[in-house]
Amino acid sequence: MDTLLTIAIGIGLSAACGFRIFVPPLVMSIAALFGHLPLSQNFEWVGTYPALEAFAVATCVEIAAYYIPWVDNLLDTVSTPTAIAVGTSIVAALIPNTDPLLQWTIAVIAGGGSAGLVQAFTAMTRLSSTALTVGIGNAVVSTVEAASSIILSILAIFMPIVAVGLVAALLILIVRKGWQSLAMKSLVKTPNE
Repeated sequence: MDTLLTIAIGIGLSAACGFRIFVPPLVMSIAALFGHLPLSQNFEWVGTYPALEAFAVATCVEIAAYYIPWVDNLLDTVSTPTAIAVGTSIVAALIPNTDPLLQWTIAVIAGGGSAGLVQAFTAMTRLSSTALTVGIGNAVVSTVEAASSIILSILAIFMPIVAVGLVAALLILIVRKGWQSLAMKSLVKTPNE
């Protein structure tokens, strides 16, 4: 498999970790078991039935936990560093055996970066939902995030270029929202200024 295509698959799966951490490894494990996704030598365990079972249980628990009010916000605190770590590992697992420095540098930048940015966006979305709806709207947010993770993970395996395009569009949206937020804060001045 072409290295750039492999990195594209990794970026798509890593970004999906920002929505739900265990959905992308579950999809990755299924794809590896069915021969659709080659894994690097040290990560072949991901394509085993015990790993598939562990990822399936973890996915179910994670998705269910996000429907419990206030637990979802607590999970976001732990999810950010975990999403970055899992996103990094996913890209490392897909890069063919090469120089470890290059493999892990690409994994940290592409995988950890995309997972971290998407996770930060989802945490801000949930925080806004909690503030605006007193947590009642968080179930809708959780459903959209879970569906986004599943769809993006599947797209990353079968249509990696489309998945990277969606990730790029999401990152542009995140940056644009951030700049708009900063611009609004600079326009709103306190009475003492």
